Amino acid sequence: MSDLAVKDALEQYRARISVLKKGYGQEKYRIAQIGRSFLGGLVVREVTSVDIASYRDLRLSTVNLRMKRLLATTTVRQELSLLSNFFDVARIEWGLCDGNPVTNVRKPKCQPGRDRRLTPREERLILRYCLEHANPDLYSIVVLALETAMRQGEILNLHWEDLNFKTRIAHLPETKNGTPRDVPLSAKAREALMRLGMRSRGRVFGYTAGGFKSTWRFMLQKLRIENLHFHDLRHEAVSRLFELGSLDMMEVAAISGHKSLSMLKRYTHLKAQHLVQKLEGPKNRGRQAVLGSLIPYPAVIEAGDEAGEVRVRLLDFDGVAGVGRCRATAMRAAEDALLRRILRLMRAAQPIPAPDQYVETVDVTAVVMVDPLAEDD
Repeated sequence: MSDLAVKDALEQYRARISVLKKGYGQEKYRIAQIGRSFLGGLVVREVTSVDIASYRDLRLSTVNLRMKRLLATTTVRQELSLLSNFFDVARIEWGLCDGNPVTNVRKPKCQPGRDRRLTPREERLILRYCLEHANPDLYSIVVLALETAMRQGEILNLHWEDLNFKTRIAHLPETKNGTPRDVPLSAKAREALMRLGMRSRGRVFGYTAGGFKSTWRFMLQKLRIENLHFHDLRHEAVSRLFELGSLDMMEVAAISGHKSLSMLKRYTHLKAQHLVQKLEGPKNRGRQAVLGSLIPYPAVIEAGDEAGEVRVRLLDFDGVAGVGRCRATAMRAAEDALLRRILRLMRAAQPIPAPDQYVETVDVTAVVMVDPLAEDD
């Protein structure tokens, strides 16, 4: 027993310790990875801090084949944390070693928190794709993530008996940090749930974690959206809660389930335009509103109806374009047409679309920006 190999002791740790943890699935994978490494063949008692440091450096130089880049330092830190806990248990409870060789080994530096925000165009593309998907669960899951800031696991584990549509509350009995919480359901969140057909008991969604991950990855490839994790929707939702301006940090934390306020700050990358409005204060609000709408919009340059004509078509407005004998005159005509359309919408008190919300597939290298307030050359 005292000469047990690391891989065999790790298997005991998995069966007796890891299986009781909420993150058992991920920890099981990490244990298998460590067991396959050179550490797995060493005797627990003989492992030194040099061995741990060598394993750290080996993992930091390993390429993630799926992502085609080096492993994230967060991954290596998690593996070292697992090893540290394993050696503590092996020393204190099992008597397999006299110390913890991980204690004095330097951990890789923490990566900065992600600040990926969902663009309006990406949101429209994703929601349209989800709405047309064969599985209606996909659309409701994405809407819930954006409306409630719930984690993926919390959404997939929702049960109908935990939803109270009278009080508009979703009760989460099990969360990542171990503390149950109640999440308010907005009108959009309630509609996303009710469209699935109300039931009295059972799981709301049929997706497994692995199945949903595969569907999400395939969707992003299909839509050509890069560097967007599902967890980024939680970040987006929390940021939007702050941008409402009516909730303080403690109220947002009650919704999102963050226990550490410092961790919550990492998620709140407020858009600069909201800060500008606060800096400028209440003065000239009318002028700010007008100028805030007269902004550049994306367009594509196409051939006109007649030979030699150039057409500049606005992507966010139906039927708005400029035509001319050359690119310069077509751009000027497009600027005038865009200005007229925006002013007409303002006069009719109709909503003005934000830029980059078009869902049409276009070559991004062919996109030009049309400024309704461009100055004459």
